[in-house]
Amino acid sequence: MSALQRSEAIRRARLLDVRSYTVDLDLDRGEEVFGSTTVIRFGCAEPGADTFVQLEAAGFRRAELNGRPLDPGALAGHRLALDGLAAENELLVEAELPYSNTGEGLHRFTDPADGAGYVYATLGPDLAPRLFACFDQPDLKAPFTLTATAPADWTVVANGAPAEHRDGRWAFHPTEAISTYLVTVVAGPLHSVRAEHDGIPLALHARRSLAAELDREAPEIFEVTRDSLDRLHQLFDRRYPFGEYHQAFVPEFNWGAMENPGCVVYRDELLFRSAPTDADRELRAMIVCHEMAHMWFGDLVTMRWWDDLWLNESFAEMLGYRVAAESTRFTGAWTGFAARRKGWGYDADQRASTHPVAGNGTQSVAEAMGNFDGISYAKGASALRQLVAWLGDEAFFAGVNRYFERHAFGNAELADFLAALAETSGRDVRAWADAWLGTSGVDTLRLEVRVEGDTITAVEVVNDGTRPHRIHLGVHDLHGSGPRATVRRRADLPVELGPGARVEVPELAGAGRAALLVPNDGDLSWAKIRLDEDSWRTVTGSLSAIEDELTRAVLWEHARDLVRDGELPPAGYLDLVAAHLPAESAVAAVEAVLAFARTEAIGRYLTPGDRPAALALLGRTADALLTRPGAGHSLRLAALRGAVQSADAPADLERLRDWLAGTGLPEGLDLSPDLRWAALAVLAARGATDETAIAGELDRDRSDAAEQGAARARAALPEPAAKERAWAALFEAGTSNRLLAATADGFWRSGTEELTAEYVRRYFEAVPVGGRRGDRVAAVLGHSLFPRDRATDEVVAATEACLRRPEPTPALRRSLADELDDLRRTVRVRRLQAPGLQTPGR
Repeated sequence: MSALQRSEAIRRARLLDVRSYTVDLDLDRGEEVFGSTTVIRFGCAEPGADTFVQLEAAGFRRAELNGRPLDPGALAGHRLALDGLAAENELLVEAELPYSNTGEGLHRFTDPADGAGYVYATLGPDLAPRLFACFDQPDLKAPFTLTATAPADWTVVANGAPAEHRDGRWAFHPTEAISTYLVTVVAGPLHSVRAEHDGIPLALHARRSLAAELDREAPEIFEVTRDSLDRLHQLFDRRYPFGEYHQAFVPEFNWGAMENPGCVVYRDELLFRSAPTDADRELRAMIVCHEMAHMWFGDLVTMRWWDDLWLNESFAEMLGYRVAAESTRFTGAWTGFAARRKGWGYDADQRASTHPVAGNGTQSVAEAMGNFDGISYAKGASALRQLVAWLGDEAFFAGVNRYFERHAFGNAELADFLAALAETSGRDVRAWADAWLGTSGVDTLRLEVRVEGDTITAVEVVNDGTRPHRIHLGVHDLHGSGPRATVRRRADLPVELGPGARVEVPELAGAGRAALLVPNDGDLSWAKIRLDEDSWRTVTGSLSAIEDELTRAVLWEHARDLVRDGELPPAGYLDLVAAHLPAESAVAAVEAVLAFARTEAIGRYLTPGDRPAALALLGRTADALLTRPGAGHSLRLAALRGAVQSADAPADLERLRDWLAGTGLPEGLDLSPDLRWAALAVLAARGATDETAIAGELDRDRSDAAEQGAARARAALPEPAAKERAWAALFEAGTSNRLLAATADGFWRSGTEELTAEYVRRYFEAVPVGGRRGDRVAAVLGHSLFPRDRATDEVVAATEACLRRPEPTPALRRSLADELDDLRRTVRVRRLQAPGLQTPGR
């Protein structure tokens, strides 16, 4: 389908006023196609003008404009030309559309657990024409009235509240005016749990094979939903605006969740088929709060065009973490943000593809997908935290409520939001926005400390950047020695830094020498930090003794950043992990550190020859966490995951086999289904298991997660025949999104140098064409299958050559460009390191 250009959207928005959509779906036509009949009523500001409607059909049946039949041949490039428009128009389009298996459009899934079929619609940002004929752009909002025919044993859920259900026919009340990309339908033999809060009907839905999981998790999900509703009703003058609130957990979903008004859709892994850690539950709570915030930011008021995606995602991200931390039992949510979410954003903001948070120049919908990244989410949320710190809560939320009042059920852009804030705060928010939202890249906040003996003579915080920052400088002292030593906060000093400023902190002049000074303590800003020598010495010696978990999370992220910038050798990072992670109490930090250590410090930045010793060190660290006296279940479960993933030596692999057989497991822990498949993938990559064992495990577990686990393990087998089968699946059009991702995840885990070199060559030949199968396939092939640990000049050159070819789509081009940027960084980091893994004292 030809990507909609911004210029086309502007013209169409000036021309049309869409009054309503009526959509009738026939979901009872088999497993390949469904019926879609759409009636659009719309006004035209220039009678006699022409425009187009979008539709991606398998079979175009008929179309009538104001009763006049349209030529089927007028549908070209998934656009149906409409000419001779009247002042008031009615368009009828009847078609058959194909189901998707990539989570794009109307996705159809057959549950291997019981053979039941399910469908759900994912339409953002430009996929609505895969469900119904429409003017697919965010600023042509309209009410939707949906009806559907479905098999007799199916339940159908949609944006509107149900109006009638009889004999497989479902009718729903009209919605408020919403954008086309926010429409959804979820259908199948669903299991549902219902409740009500503050006059709002609530419901949870999942496939029937997950009924036990939904019943188990429903109390907590409802609790978070109620807490989030209550807090947002306190912050916003307007109550939840979309009637009933349904939350559907669906299979093979590409995102964490999608904010369809009245019917939020989540990936059903959030029902925790396998045992979750507290960090998993905290992340789910944040996602629930994030999607709830979208009911206002994104749904009630929607960005006019995709360059203002921040008006949706940055606000929902900030409020998701804030509401979770303030109003649910997950009070440490900001620690998770600092420990694992911000790294995603920092990485994106340091690549060549970085872009401003707002007004990023997106000229086509094809470019929009690339901006659903860590900049729009994590950086945007941090920018908003800075804005709140500058304006204060009262002025900020007064501006938010004025913004809602003016643009409810309509569209807005950056200038609209800034105008509302300027009125309520009296501040020059435009200048703030120019500095924070209109620029790209990461500032660095650096400490310069002068001491004489045990006295600080001067402390300066230096802003090596272009933005103003409001931060806290944390001052910490070491108390005691040995295993009972602690690093406690002495003071938390506010510091305001202008662009390029050097600010002295007078409160510390003449004060006693501090063990640790942390700029951006509390993580209120978006900046890299650089510590003074004494503070870094405290980090390496006493990181685990720091009492405040958010401070530790900021410092773990700082160490990660030093590795990526080539300022801390991977071996030094791993020594920090070995020394201090066994005493870490924040589960989110444990999971983030173990993941970075395994996949990046070891899997990317170390050369293959150094990896066995590093994996052994990481395995010992995980074991130390597993056996730590008094460690809670969540910490030990996170450690067990780390132990499974880092297994490499023969003794470790033998232990995995024992665990799979049910023997020798750490007390109080089980090898859940997900961990069993993770263990099999590790064993497969080391040549320590075979197809017989994989098939046997699949016989034990007939779920879709098991199918994905089997695909990952089979792709990880080192035999050439297994690699060729996996390769065929990766470039075969029928492979579903999740099986594709699982296969890609396993593929490069094994293989001889000669074999992998041949597949690297084949990758760059095949990926430009394979990536044309849609944005999701492009993301998997461009990111997950990219040979990122083959960090050589030859692979850099091959990627550069691939990007010079004309075939890659915008989505694939963005994926490859980001991987190239990271690959160049890896080459630089490796060249900076001395050969051999250094592990002093071990």
